Amino acid sequence: MKGLKKKRRVQVIAIAGACLVGLLAVLWFLPDDAFQFFRAPVQVAEAPPPPSEVFRLGGLVAEGSLQRGQGEEITFAVTDGAATIPVSYTGILPDLFAEGEGMVGTGRLIDGTFQATEILAKHDETYMPKEVIDALKEQGVYVDPNASEATN
Repeated sequence: MKGLKKKRRVQVIAIAGACLVGLLAVLWFLPDDAFQFFRAPVQVAEAPPPPSEVFRLGGLVAEGSLQRGQGEEITFAVTDGAATIPVSYTGILPDLFAEGEGMVGTGRLIDGTFQATEILAKHDETYMPKEVIDALKEQGVYVDPNASEATN
């Protein structure tokens, strides 16, 4: 009976090890753009990533920065209160995309401008991506939309 338990334990450990090796092999062969790291505008301004790196940029759309170009070309700026990064995007913006609202974009930083390939905006009046909230809280400019206002 003891031999059977030991044999079964060795089998379970061997299967778990094989699964771990398989998982690491899959992660090793994933394309470089499979991992998209989130950055706030202040992080991009302080340490600009190389043009080959795909990442997510999030913050608030700066007031007065939204400009529509030819066709579907749109430029605007994203800010977190400490830094502002210009953004260029070609495509259709989400319906709830607006100045002063939160957004997250996926793309590359090329010549100081974030070239977005995808723009995500809030999906209702109160939603903001967790990464954007965290970045705004770090800068001390986050205002909770659900907080009740103090009255006299």
